[in-house]
Amino acid sequence: MALGVQADEPRLQWQRLPSIPDRQGFAGSFAGISNDHLIVAGGANFPDKKPWEGGEKRWYDKVFVLPMQDGSQWVDPHHQLPGEIGYGVSITANNALIGIGGSNSYQHVRHVWRFRYEHHGESFRARIRKLPELPTPCANACGALVSRRRIYVAGDTETPTATKAMHTFWSLDLDNLDPGWRAWQPWPGPKRMLAVAGSHDGKFYLFGGAALDAGPDGKPVRRWLTDAYCYSPTDGWRRLADLPRPCVAAPSPAVTTGDGKLLILGGDDGRQLTVPHDQHQGFPRDVLVYDVKTDRWSRGDEVPFSLVTTPAVIDGDTIIVPGGESQPGVRSTEVWQGRFVTDDK
Repeated sequence: MALGVQADEPRLQWQRLPSIPDRQGFAGSFAGISNDHLIVAGGANFPDKKPWEGGEKRWYDKVFVLPMQDGSQWVDPHHQLPGEIGYGVSITANNALIGIGGSNSYQHVRHVWRFRYEHHGESFRARIRKLPELPTPCANACGALVSRRRIYVAGDTETPTATKAMHTFWSLDLDNLDPGWRAWQPWPGPKRMLAVAGSHDGKFYLFGGAALDAGPDGKPVRRWLTDAYCYSPTDGWRRLADLPRPCVAAPSPAVTTGDGKLLILGGDDGRQLTVPHDQHQGFPRDVLVYDVKTDRWSRGDEVPFSLVTTPAVIDGDTIIVPGGESQPGVRSTEVWQGRFVTDDK
C-alpha cells in the first residue's frame, strides 16, 4: 500500500516484517535501531484476561532484536532492561535506542537509558548505559530528535492516578550530557499526554494528544485535542493550523518527508469511546499530512495497519511501526516497515 500526497512526490510503500515473538505483543514498548538491528523492548499487555474481563496489566523487561540486513528472524540478545517498564519516549540517536521515562505497575519513573547493540568478535553484545535522569517522573510523553543532537520531550503524566496532564517541555543535549535535562517555556495551549512529536529543519513540532480532567468519581477523563504547535530555539512557540481530527497515541514521532511535510500515521480519534469492545472497528488508518510551508493539513492514503501506543522508528528513508494496540486492550505482534520511493515518471 502506498502513502503519498501527489503521484509525483515521494511516498511510502509498506511491507510486513516478522512478527514480534510473543503470544500477544505489547503496547508502550520502546523501539529503535542500533547497528542495523531493530530493538523492541519493554511495554505492557494483559496476559491472562482482557481488561473488560477483569484482567490486570503486566509490564515487561523483555528485549527483542531483529537483524535488518536479512530481517528473517528475531534473536535473543540475552539481555533485559534494568526493570519492567513501558510507555516512555523512544529516540534513535548515536547508533542506539534511548529510552526516556515511562511507567511500571506502581509508579512513573525518571530513568533515561541508552541501549546499544555492539559488535563483539563474531557476534553482538547488548550494552545499557544510564543517561541523566528526568527532572520529575514522566510517562505518556512524546519526543523527537532535533538537528540530530538535541532531544526534546513534551507533555506527560507524573503519576498513574493523575487527573491532570503536564506542561512538561525539556531538552537534552547529546553533545553535553553533564548539565542534564533543561526545562523550557511550554507551548501556549492545554497540558496534554499521548501527543505526537515531530522534527523538521531544526524545529520541534507538537500535535494533538489528550488533556486530562477529573470526572465526577474523581477518576481521570480524557479530552481529545486537535491543536498543534511549532517550537524554534530562536523564536519560541508558534501555533499551527488545527489537525483535521483528534489524534491520540499515534506512532510518534511524525514521519518527515524530503519536501517539508510531516505525516501522522493514524491515531485514536475518540469516536469509538462508547463502542462495546466486541464491536470496535480498530483505530483510524488515514494519514494526516501537515505541510510546513503552507501551514495546511491534507489526508494521505491509508496505512495497512491499525496500531497506536507504539513508537515510530525512523532510520533514514525507512520507518518501522512495531506492535502496539490494534484495539483498546488488544495488543498486536505486527511489525510494519515503510520505505520512501519515487514514482517513475
